[in-house]
Amino acid sequence: MNHPAELAVHSFLQKVMLGKASVDGAILDLVAKDVRESLDRQFSGGKREFKLRMSNIGRKKCQLWFDKNSPEDRLPDSPFFIINMILGDIIEAVFKGLLRASDVKFDDSDKVTLKLSDSEVDGSYDMVMNGKVDDVKSASPWSYENKFTDFATLSGKDSFGYVAQLVGYAKAKGVPVGGWWVINKANGNFKYVSAEDVDMDAELKKIQETVTYINDGGAFERCYEPVEETYYGKPSGNMKLGVECSLCNYREKCWENLQVLPSKVSKSANPPLVNYVYLANAQDTVQE
Repeated sequence: MNHPAELAVHSFLQKVMLGKASVDGAILDLVAKDVRESLDRQFSGGKREFKLRMSNIGRKKCQLWFDKNSPEDRLPDSPFFIINMILGDIIEAVFKGLLRASDVKFDDSDKVTLKLSDSEVDGSYDMVMNGKVDDVKSASPWSYENKFTDFATLSGKDSFGYVAQLVGYAKAKGVPVGGWWVINKANGNFKYVSAEDVDMDAELKKIQETVTYINDGGAFERCYEPVEETYYGKPSGNMKLGVECSLCNYREKCWENLQVLPSKVSKSANPPLVNYVYLANAQDTVQE
């Protein structure tokens, strides 16, 4: 634990387990209010028009390009995606309630506007604690252990744009960046990951470049190249999509020769599916 609020919440939860503390009704009402707002937002229906927001300005330019120019080519999310989003909002609401119950002081979410040279970007930060902007993130067990370890690791695997989002909030609010409160969805573990090592000027420059590119109608450019498939370290000659492209909802439009096939190198009776874009054996698939 490297943040005073971590210790405060942990101590409060221990008291709850021993029957020596409880959550005030007014705090429970605030939690319920936040959850209700999430449900209203997620079940409001209708399509949202594309707009650059704090929550997406850190995403890859190629994804934003498709969001703006070709949204009809987006593969649909799983029906369970809404549940996942709601669970994330519920976790945030409960964690804020625990902070309040632990007497941790913070300013709650508020709307801000980031003013750039040629436009503005709106968003709502999660909280300001000790004069710094913090964001609350729920994470899968893998992300909790392998992504949200420290700032260097997170910023190197930041396909969702969490760093740019936090920097945008801080700049718009006029306060320093704080970090992320991360809660493991599977077991409730939580921790604080500081962003104090961020290069604000560099991140703001990237934000400006992204906003200008999207607003000015820049030509489409892929953000990633395919990666070589290997088997025990040896190349198979096949090319496949990397993790980022495999998770992208526009992968079929971006890679029109994409074929999802059982792994060509796996010896398993039930080989995993792989997003191939080139196979060395012409009999296996079409060639680019």
